[in-house]
Amino acid sequence: MNFHEIRFPTSIALGAVGGPERRTTVVTLASGFEERNAVWAHSRRSFNAGYGVKSLDDLHEVIAFFEARHGRLYGFRWKDHADFRSGPPQTASTPTDAALGTGDGVATGFALVKTYNSGAQAYTRPIPKPVAGTVRVAIDGVEQTLGPDFSVDTTSGLVSFAAAPASGTAITAGFEFDVASRFDTDKLDIDLSSFQAGAIPSIPIVEVRL
Repeated sequence: MNFHEIRFPTSIALGAVGGPERRTTVVTLASGFEERNAVWAHSRRSFNAGYGVKSLDDLHEVIAFFEARHGRLYGFRWKDHADFRSGPPQTASTPTDAALGTGDGVATGFALVKTYNSGAQAYTRPIPKPVAGTVRVAIDGVEQTLGPDFSVDTTSGLVSFAAAPASGTAITAGFEFDVASRFDTDKLDIDLSSFQAGAIPSIPIVEVRL
C-alpha cells in the first residue's frame, strides 16, 4: 500500500469534525420485524479537516501536505483527538490497558488492539499505527523493558518479545496511536474571500484498511 509514515498537522486535526462509521444492512420484513446484518467487521473513521483551518499559515500547511501526498494516492497518519489512547483520552496509558492475548510458551508476536466495552458487549479494534515511544507492555502485570524484552513495529502494530511469554500468562499493553488515513478527494476548493484567513470548507479524510 502507498503509505507515508507522517502525521497530518495535529493543530489542524484538533478542529476537525468526524468519527466512526458502521455499515449495516436493514431489511424490514412483511411482519414489521427487521433483519440486520453487519457488512463491515470493523468501523471506519472519516473526518472533515476543513473546520481546523483558521489562518493563511494553516492553509499553506494543508496545501503542502496535500501536494506531498499526491491527493488520494498516499496514506498518512491522523490523530483522532477524541480517541488516540489505549484508555480514555485524558488518562495516561498504563501497560495493562489493553489485553493482547495469552502466552503459550511458543508465540513471540502479539498485535496491538484496543477493546471498547459497553455493558456485556465489546468490540476489539486492530491498532496498526502505534505512536513511537508510547508503547508499554506487561506480562502478568509486570512491565517489560523496550529493547531487551520486546520491540514494537510502529508501521504494523506488532509487539515482538525476545523470548516467548510462558503458557497462560496475560499479555497487555498501553499506547497512543494514530489512524491510518488518506484524503478522500483529489481536489481542494480554497476560499480566499477573507484577506487575512483563507479557508477550505471541505477537506475529507477517510480511514484506510491495512
